[in-house]
Amino acid sequence: MGTLSGRVVFITGASRGIGRAIALRCARDGARVVLAAKSDRPHPKLPGTIHTVAEEVREAGGEALPLRLDVRDADAIEQAVATAAETFGGIDIVVNNAGYISLTPIRETPVKRFDLMIAINVRAAYALTRAALPWLEKSDHAHVLNMSPPISLEPRWLAGHVAYTISKYGMSMLTLGLAEELRDRRIAVNSLWPRTTIATAAISVHFPKEIYERSRRPEIVADAAHALLVRDPATATGRTWLDEEILREEGVTDFSVYALTPGAEPFPDLYIAPS
Repeated sequence: MGTLSGRVVFITGASRGIGRAIALRCARDGARVVLAAKSDRPHPKLPGTIHTVAEEVREAGGEALPLRLDVRDADAIEQAVATAAETFGGIDIVVNNAGYISLTPIRETPVKRFDLMIAINVRAAYALTRAALPWLEKSDHAHVLNMSPPISLEPRWLAGHVAYTISKYGMSMLTLGLAEELRDRRIAVNSLWPRTTIATAAISVHFPKEIYERSRRPEIVADAAHALLVRDPATATGRTWLDEEILREEGVTDFSVYALTPGAEPFPDLYIAPS
């Protein structure tokens, strides 16, 4: 497996959960990690800030640049990209991980909340990728990774939470479109989604406790992201991957090590049919 040593990795939603796990996995290679999130001060109910994760990144062997960023603000995204490139000399990898979830039917989803999901999920991924594009074009190892699912038009994946699904499928459509648009510039664009629920604050808040306990730790997504991001961008592009698919290609077959609760049957994530 290759390495991300010296690569500049810009991660949104990097103060906790999957974003933090990806940051630490990159740091173990000696990557230079831009930690972009709104959480620059301690939250009374949620652990972690960009500053605490920055300390962990440095302890793991990487360099860290914590940046407070509201991904709804396109101008702030442009400034964050400029700061990151000035600090580290460029940007090689963008991970669009920041997200907002509301699994509510239309009557319980005001337009304001719909707009919030569109802004934080698909619009932010578009804005950050666009802002980083001049630097990605200069890199010899450019990747964009969107945390979004494979697209299935089965009604069950839309009914009951159509607003959220639109926002996440929008990210996946961004993946498929930009992968083709940027192919001749050797910029890989892919999506990554967990086959099972992941033990994050989102699962804790929006799902029953039983499902949280049957979840896997964020490290499985981080290991899958790393395995994808070290691949040749000229060929590894245009896919909506599941974490297990990538890891199996790397020879990993025992996923029990990622279980939050040892021995528990993993719970399938949204958009994943039970096996």
